[in-house]
Amino acid sequence: MTTKNYFKKFTIPTLFLFLAVNFAVGQTAKLASPQQEKLLNGMNLLIWNVPTAEKATVKLRIHNGSAFDPQAKEGTMALLSDILFPSQAAKEFFQEDLGGSLEVTSNFDYIQIDATSDADQLIKMLDTLAVAIIKLNIDRETTAKVSAARLEKIKELEKNPAHIADLAVAKRLFGDFPYGRPPLGTSESVSKIDFADLILARQRFLTADNATLAVISNSKPDAVYRAVRRYFGAWEKSDKKVPATFRQPDAPQAGLAIKEFPIDNTSEFRLAFRNVARNNKDFHASEVLAKILQKRLQTREGNNAAVSNNAQLLNGSVVLSFSKWNVGRITKQGEQISLPKTDTIVKDLLNAPISQEEFEAANLNRLPTTTNDLADWWLDIDTFKLPAFKNEEQNAKNITLADVSRIAELWKKEPLAEFLVIGNYKTEASNK
Repeated sequence: MTTKNYFKKFTIPTLFLFLAVNFAVGQTAKLASPQQEKLLNGMNLLIWNVPTAEKATVKLRIHNGSAFDPQAKEGTMALLSDILFPSQAAKEFFQEDLGGSLEVTSNFDYIQIDATSDADQLIKMLDTLAVAIIKLNIDRETTAKVSAARLEKIKELEKNPAHIADLAVAKRLFGDFPYGRPPLGTSESVSKIDFADLILARQRFLTADNATLAVISNSKPDAVYRAVRRYFGAWEKSDKKVPATFRQPDAPQAGLAIKEFPIDNTSEFRLAFRNVARNNKDFHASEVLAKILQKRLQTREGNNAAVSNNAQLLNGSVVLSFSKWNVGRITKQGEQISLPKTDTIVKDLLNAPISQEEFEAANLNRLPTTTNDLADWWLDIDTFKLPAFKNEEQNAKNITLADVSRIAELWKKEPLAEFLVIGNYKTEASNK
């Protein structure tokens, strides 16, 4: 090979790699910080001006979720999110009249409205959202309607072995601590919720000083600020803050619990352990490690296995999910069940040292690359009581292999919660 040809073969791929890396870095670097404002009623406002935006995007986050559901009435905050836009007509209005979309989500830590419209419909969208929030009507009839719709969804979920396993392992991991309870509620708990419970939840949590509004559009920030003050300025603030204070959870329930399921060829196995909270300085290292664990798990078990790193305000958790786990291989003789060894799975997966290659692959594409993603990061600042965004960004960027390896050693020592939903056994008779 001539020196010239060698140079071409070596430099061209290197050049492409260099450009790709610099393009990715450049994409992140171009994302501007928002203009930050605060209304007199305490609502935080984040405004991004994106001159090329063809759509306007609004994200409204309420900084409390189902962790605050009353005991025995789990699903209250999820129902409150449902009642904000209780009919399909609202979604159709956003699609047909505003040229956009509407989605409301709720989880343990917050309720969030994500809405979009054509760029020239931003003012109308802000007006619509403000009316839905400020003039929210909670009565018996509407509550009954959204409760019936929610109950129908829950009853379907309660037939799903994966859903059963997810809730059961969370219960074993956290017990009566809020993260051990079903965030959407159960058919029993939702049936107990009435309109007075939703009114109380609205009064406690659906207040201006417990919310952050993010607006991304091609409109000038000052114009957006004026519009938001006009439409959301009348939203009342709370009389007092509701502190996120809960007793620390007890240790996870030891051992593997098993629930039989009436459908053959069903096996949903879950392994879970506790992790750092979202506002812990080690959160980003744990995110990288979860990706490494996912890759190793799927190499061993196939695509029916997955790892989720659940970041929350008070405690985090890592859940390993196995679908169709050892289907047809688990035997039962009398009351004795023969199972593969499960309590060393996490240690076995993490025993091998983490390579530089694994670390770099898992650490790629973790920073926001779009303004929409960036807005969610900024909303997290308020929800999870994070330090300034600059600090959070540096924490995400400055992870080292040593940080991730240190977290791996901690994960190996965490007590496990285990649960298996199984729909068939091989009995002693069937093996003869």
